[in-house]
Amino acid sequence: MIKRKGSAVWSGGLKDGKGTVSTQSGVLNQAQYGFNTRFENGAGTNPEELLAAAHAGCFTMALSAQLGEAGMTAQKLETTATVSLDKADGGFAIPAVHLELVATIPGASEEAFQEAARKAKEGCPVSKLFNADITLDAKLQA
Repeated sequence: MIKRKGSAVWSGGLKDGKGTVSTQSGVLNQAQYGFNTRFENGAGTNPEELLAAAHAGCFTMALSAQLGEAGMTAQKLETTATVSLDKADGGFAIPAVHLELVATIPGASEEAFQEAARKAKEGCPVSKLFNADITLDAKLQA
């Protein structure tokens, strides 16, 4: 079993406090986050964009594996994940994630590409983590 760690430190109240997040690899090292970075447009990061980046990365790697199983190799896969954060039941919830993919795969048929993308969306470990409606727009370009 592979285990990865992330950590957070917070000081203060919800609206006036601030915090940092870090990752085991050091890619994020005390990256700033706070109320203004999550619910407004302040400088720093927030949990939802970190989840979006993780989902985009996971899905794209899963798609590469699915393409390989189908005898295809991508020249380029570009995925953007949009995580929705909405008020729900007196708090907040993530009800949906939308994946947008643009792929360049020489010789790929639309049908084989769409099937690989569907399997990657359903099989990606981060997709399995979310209890959300995950949608996908997959575009194969020449």
